[in-house]
Amino acid sequence: MMSEFTESLLQWYRKSGRHDLPWQIDPNSYRVWVSEIMLQQTQVNTVIPYYTRFMQAFPDVAQLAEADVDEVLHLWTGLGYYARARNMHKAAQMICREYEGEVPADLETLISLPGIGRSTAGAILSLSLNQSISILDGNVKRVLARYYAIAGWPGNKKIEQQLWEKADRHTPKQDCAEYTQAIMDLGATLCTRTKPDCQSCPVRAGCQAEKQNLQHMFPGKKPKKILPVKQTVFAIIANTEGEVLLEKRPPSGIWGGLWGFPECTSDQKLVDWLASNRGYVTEIARENAVVRHTFSHFHLDITPVKLNLLA
Repeated sequence: MMSEFTESLLQWYRKSGRHDLPWQIDPNSYRVWVSEIMLQQTQVNTVIPYYTRFMQAFPDVAQLAEADVDEVLHLWTGLGYYARARNMHKAAQMICREYEGEVPADLETLISLPGIGRSTAGAILSLSLNQSISILDGNVKRVLARYYAIAGWPGNKKIEQQLWEKADRHTPKQDCAEYTQAIMDLGATLCTRTKPDCQSCPVRAGCQAEKQNLQHMFPGKKPKKILPVKQTVFAIIANTEGEVLLEKRPPSGIWGGLWGFPECTSDQKLVDWLASNRGYVTEIARENAVVRHTFSHFHLDITPVKLNLLA
């Protein structure tokens, strides 16, 4: 039997949920997979035009696998977290090479592919094949943490395990695709991070956080830590024609596989470094102010230096 939570959520979704998202139209494992990867840490409204263009270019897993990674990254430009695109491209090649071009239909095999974790794999199998598998993305974590007043940061393994247990409890044996979309919709549209619309919530009656008026306390925030600072220099080299030199970055690391300026991270003088490591004879035209770019784990202070190419 379904829990009261699940029944209430499904009734609400059938009446008020989102049913016309692009990946909900003629869903299959590939289409859902692409959407789930794009939706990681990215809002639906932002994803929709990217998803539409991506599916026009790569309508199936075989065409994605055959594409050059630069084509894939080009269509990803602006979405950020480019490792998602690189991993999806690698996974598509593995699927074509090892699974005859069919997205695997079991949880463990999906999780073994690059860029696919337990929750993403569950969403793919649930939404495309209606398999009874739970998910635990950011929206679901927030809904369940509030509903059960589970204190603590969900990134903590102990807290995460509690949330998985709740997710498993409420995932139905039937109508799982609807339920999965329903709980994601609830977190995205009503049980939002700030200013949740509790008056419209279908599971309000059982929500422990709402009863205590402590919605803002759940889920717990990630403990703050001081981010380390790294420094680098970008060499902006121009020739007499006004052309600027770009290099393809290594496939791993930050901005992996993208094109950018030559980067010097050593203490060696930039002109000497360019000569010894790239064979370019240059002179400095202008050193610009430091620009700070913040990643999840560190700050990167970038010094852009304009140089003229002499030979």
